[in-house]
Amino acid sequence: MCGIIGVLSDHEASPILVDALKRLEYRGYDSAGIATVYKGALDRRRAVGKLVNLSDLLVHNPLPGKSGIGHTRWATHGAPSIDNAHPHQAGPVAVVHNGIIENFRDLRAELAEVGIDFVTETDTETVALLTQSYLDDGFSPVEAAHKTLSRLDGAFALAFLFEGEEDLIVAARKGSPLAIGHGDGEMFVGSDAIALAPLTDQITYLDEGDSAVLTRTSLEIRNQAGQIANRQKRTIRLDQARVDKGGHKHFMAKEIAEQPTVIGDAIQHYLSSNGNSVVLPDPGLDFTKIERLTMVACGTAYYACVTAKYWFEQLAGIPVEVDVASEFRYREPPVTKGTVAVFVSQSGETADTLAALRFCEGKAEQIVSVVNVPESSIARESDLVLPIFAGTEIGVASTKAFTCQLTVLLMMALKAASERGVMSKDEIQGKLSALRSMPGILNAALGLQDPLRAVSRKLAEARDILFLGRGVMYPLAMEAALKLKEISYIHAEAYASGELKHGPIALIDEHVPVIVLAPRDRLFDKTVSNMQEVLARSGQVLLITDQEGAVESGEDVWETIVLPEVDPILSPILYAIPAQLLAYYTAVAKGTDVDQPRNLAKSVTVE
Repeated sequence: MCGIIGVLSDHEASPILVDALKRLEYRGYDSAGIATVYKGALDRRRAVGKLVNLSDLLVHNPLPGKSGIGHTRWATHGAPSIDNAHPHQAGPVAVVHNGIIENFRDLRAELAEVGIDFVTETDTETVALLTQSYLDDGFSPVEAAHKTLSRLDGAFALAFLFEGEEDLIVAARKGSPLAIGHGDGEMFVGSDAIALAPLTDQITYLDEGDSAVLTRTSLEIRNQAGQIANRQKRTIRLDQARVDKGGHKHFMAKEIAEQPTVIGDAIQHYLSSNGNSVVLPDPGLDFTKIERLTMVACGTAYYACVTAKYWFEQLAGIPVEVDVASEFRYREPPVTKGTVAVFVSQSGETADTLAALRFCEGKAEQIVSVVNVPESSIARESDLVLPIFAGTEIGVASTKAFTCQLTVLLMMALKAASERGVMSKDEIQGKLSALRSMPGILNAALGLQDPLRAVSRKLAEARDILFLGRGVMYPLAMEAALKLKEISYIHAEAYASGELKHGPIALIDEHVPVIVLAPRDRLFDKTVSNMQEVLARSGQVLLITDQEGAVESGEDVWETIVLPEVDPILSPILYAIPAQLLAYYTAVAKGTDVDQPRNLAKSVTVE
């Protein structure tokens, strides 16, 4: 969520910090700020709103210094304001923070008893004031930071900057990700590799509970027990961390357009050399011994899991339980012998999903992660990592990561069906052949932008929109509704088509568009029957189907979008394209902030 950057540079820090914060805008934020040390003096600049406001402030009130920290804040404790914006400063120390300090009220009361006053509503100010109190007691900056860290409960990534210390940053992580970047006589710290990419391609990821002391020429990392820890230095591919729109108006539009390419990459990675089977990386999975899959995720990734439940159960005969990560560990579900736990996350840092993974440690037979960032916390704590190869996704509303998640999960299900003998070799090869054709079919779907744009202008006038689907189209309907409300702010809900008559039909009138996702499959006739119930009540139906479905449905619908015909198991991947484009064009028509919708963050690193 919040973005952190720190630099110990040979160059002026302010422009480096602001540029890095721009690359962290995708995480979502409502204020921003930086602090530097110059000639021993610690100073800061902060602004509410977009980074351009901070940039304007720095033009009129520059902040010199070659050492500094920066932050984009997504408000938790306290409304967006100058006082609540980071960095927080208490005398000789400034702090930036991602996460939540759960015991801040107790610490605040303790500090208040000794006469220390607060000026903000944030939990982070407590960290700065506590550190200042240890400095006042005579501890060194490093000692004061470590004593402060030992008092904190919750999830956090922190960076400390000290007055009089132009060659020192102290950083730490517990629950929230943090990475160290190595330069030539320079050192950096950031929330992720995207922030650091133009500065260095040499990255060290801090492990859970680690703290780090950085100078321009050294890095000392200690683990949670306070022992010196050697963490691997990794070389990242800078092209994977590029942040540009590639000629598109929005990152979301670019990422929708990239889907044929990235899905093709994912398919190619998991296919055998002859293209006739699925190959998983070591240590693999023995699907003949798996009794049950437990799949856990949040948001869009959760809907990918619900879709995969249909695939694993229908294709491979494996029972599947799907849970929202934020609920999973609190209901304390029994994880029985023979259960494989699968965790799906774009960032690999989702706090609730990571907590659910740790709940399953020592209980599940194997822990599998399906992630877009193979170096992420969830990946590092898994037995088997299955990258989705979506590339950097900047738009808050996930598009290409969702379809890549679906692709990898489908290939897992086909692998399971093959190993368990539920499908024949010829059937598997037929499904894989159909899957290999998907990039071309997705390109054809992307060619429908004009009719989707026209329909979206009408949808933009609605206050409420319903989505209907059956079978694998039901979770896709839920994902489509999520996309629409995320970026257009129109209230949208999804229902299994057969549930329409059990309550939601009361909402139907001529002012509520109903979007029906219905390829011509074995459930098509039942879906059309439910659609007729909408039409009989003056509902405005937008039908998304294939050519055969369009012919059979009749001419009573408001609009029809015709997609290419595909194997029914592939329909969620294909039908995701119009769902995403409808949301995108509706948001554009309404004039909302497509890439950074209000109140949302890309990487949710707090509970």
